[in-house]
Amino acid sequence: MAPFVLVLLAAGTLMIMAHRQNSATERHEKQALEQLARHVESYEDVVRGELRTGDPSRPWTRTVAQRNYGTLVSYVRSDRSLTTLVEFFATYEETSFFGTSTARAYRCYSFRFQEGAEGGPDRTALPLQQCNPI
Repeated sequence: MAPFVLVLLAAGTLMIMAHRQNSATERHEKQALEQLARHVESYEDVVRGELRTGDPSRPWTRTVAQRNYGTLVSYVRSDRSLTTLVEFFATYEETSFFGTSTARAYRCYSFRFQEGAEGGPDRTALPLQQCNPI
């Protein structure tokens, strides 16, 4: 009887630990996605501000993306608009029975900035498969 109780106690303890670790990982991932959203908004604001005062070049736009934890995937400039494709990432701690490791959350966005348009740019979230660097 005692071995059976010990096995149940060990299994219960492991289940509780697994639940706590999963909860911690989910919480960290949620925080990383919130941070990623702030990076996206910051990129949007800086590029929109530059469009009002000048003509953002590809190297300048790439630098802004890198400062906001992003990678400029494509840059298309036409006479009245700028369309960029940027892959953003945020890091978080993933917890398991074997310890913690660093993981990344990725999101891909297409931005279409139009001169003279009221409000923000057209922002579209895309599947990561469409965000492969050239």
